Amino acid sequence: MTLTLLPDDRPRRLSFYLSLEEYVSSACGEGFFLWETAPCVILGRNQDAAAELNLDYCRSHGIEIFRRKSGGGCVYSGPGNLMISCVVPPAPAGACFSAYLLKLAGVLSSLGAEAVTTSNNDILCRGRKVSGNACFMTPHAGIIHGTLLYDMDVAPMLRALTPSREKLSRHAVASVRQRVANLRELYPEMEKSRLESALIHAFSDTFRVLGPAELREVERIEKSYLEPDFILGKIG
Repeated sequence: MTLTLLPDDRPRRLSFYLSLEEYVSSACGEGFFLWETAPCVILGRNQDAAAELNLDYCRSHGIEIFRRKSGGGCVYSGPGNLMISCVVPPAPAGACFSAYLLKLAGVLSSLGAEAVTTSNNDILCRGRKVSGNACFMTPHAGIIHGTLLYDMDVAPMLRALTPSREKLSRHAVASVRQRVANLRELYPEMEKSRLESALIHAFSDTFRVLGPAELREVERIEKSYLEPDFILGKIG
């Protein structure tokens, strides 16, 4: 698989990376990249923003709101949370997803973590969620993306997300904070640079840098992700 690299390291919005996934899926058919963003929240495909988020808190604290095209729950992200994008050739979604999760858990295990996958597409270490993942299929490829908590400040997440009591009860926990954990909290000896290197080595065997024309195409796709009706509404 090809590691997709950008020509510079300037900060970009989460919507850019979601658009990059789509571009890679149509133009290349496969690819892998890691990214981080400023504090933001990402709604799942059909989620109601008002039911899942403390909108006033997000707006007053500069936490941007985005929506992805995959299903699953609402996610908070910020510095210290590694976002993973994996674009794979067309195949049954279940098989693609299972292979990805097992590989990701394997990387963590190789670094000394006690990583296990769950039926909810999460990865747990010592019973705590360190990674949540989702996928969707395009006509050209499968797009799998997920989070990997390394050393993120979870305090804003606790204020920004408002999961229902029913959702929390399904996981037998009293709060979001009891359920999630940073890898650095669980495994202080795990270095971020080593984690990133292990992920790149496991998921890619070559690399390519996007050119100016490709970046313009990604930015064209991004416009659709920034439409207010798309972000705060629902898509069919």
